[in-house]
Amino acid sequence: MGREDETDGDVVRTAGEAAAELRERYDDLKRIEAEIDTLGESRVETAADAFRTAHRVLDQYEEDAVGTGDFGSYVRFEGAFSSATSVGDDALAADAFAAADETVNKRRLSERDFAAAREALEPAREYVDLLEERDAADEARRAARKEAMDARDALADRLERLRTVAEMADADLTVDVDRIREPIESYNEGVRSAFREFKREASARRVFALLDRADATPFVEVDVPPADLQEYVEEHEAGEESLTDLLEYADYSNSKLQHYVDDPGALRTAVAVHRTYLERLDGEPFTLGWPPAPGDELAYEIGELVPLVARFADDKLVATLRSVRDLAREEEYATLRRAAEVRAAVDDDELALLESGAIDERVAEAERTLAIVEDVLAETETS
Repeated sequence: MGREDETDGDVVRTAGEAAAELRERYDDLKRIEAEIDTLGESRVETAADAFRTAHRVLDQYEEDAVGTGDFGSYVRFEGAFSSATSVGDDALAADAFAAADETVNKRRLSERDFAAAREALEPAREYVDLLEERDAADEARRAARKEAMDARDALADRLERLRTVAEMADADLTVDVDRIREPIESYNEGVRSAFREFKREASARRVFALLDRADATPFVEVDVPPADLQEYVEEHEAGEESLTDLLEYADYSNSKLQHYVDDPGALRTAVAVHRTYLERLDGEPFTLGWPPAPGDELAYEIGELVPLVARFADDKLVATLRSVRDLAREEEYATLRRAAEVRAAVDDDELALLESGAIDERVAEAERTLAIVEDVLAETETS
């Protein structure tokens, strides 16, 4: 959903503000570019280059060319500065460059002359500033464009989510979903507990036989035992022990283990290496999912579960399972399931939009803003 810490209003507002900022930065850039075009870009660049070069020459030679300093430096300075300020009569700030050159056109120069030359050059600084303003404006435009694109992407993601939520408006959210939720939750809690006890009390062979039977059904997905562990449980007397006991035996010393199993080495080889599998084995494959499956599918799944669950759970739990199947066959079940499906798929804010009927308005608002942002991005694109 994009920026998950923001509400729909935040994302829409952020995108709108980013588009407005981009438009402003783009207009700033175009205003400066128009000013440069009016003056002539090459003329502006010529004046700016001459200004920078003249200042470099002043900085480079000032110390050696003043007073009775190095005459060679003075000559080189005169040539370099004259070349830097020779911009042509029609150049921008031509008078400033000519005045600066005249200021230092003397047989002997002082620091005051260099200061006067810099002052004479000042009218040409505006063209350096103008180019720098263009660069800064372009950088600001680029940054604003990235912000607008990021905001556009976040809004597009949010709009996609809002449209998905809007498609759920067909659900009747006034129905009592607890009619189906409560028996399923009660059953799931009970079957997990019953399997834990079964794993703790029943023989490993019985547990593996249950898993083998469950594996033959299309709706109950279990993790069957590894082949070597299955073989050990079937062929050794220790298979009559519970899985909990076998795991405990695997931690015994060889001398102690000899009192419990006929082949300590075989137990260690088969059980110890599959400790993770045995510890993770639980009743989850026998639970019902939430939101529940469609009625026919759920009824069929429960039909498979009943004989399996009856192997390790009491009649009361099996009866609860059958009651869920009965409900799945009722005419109202589809309405209950759709409401449960929607409630599970949306967060509290989205649920409130559905319940209030405001979801379509939110979609329309996001669509309008996204269209505006897309237009601004297209209109402000530069080569």
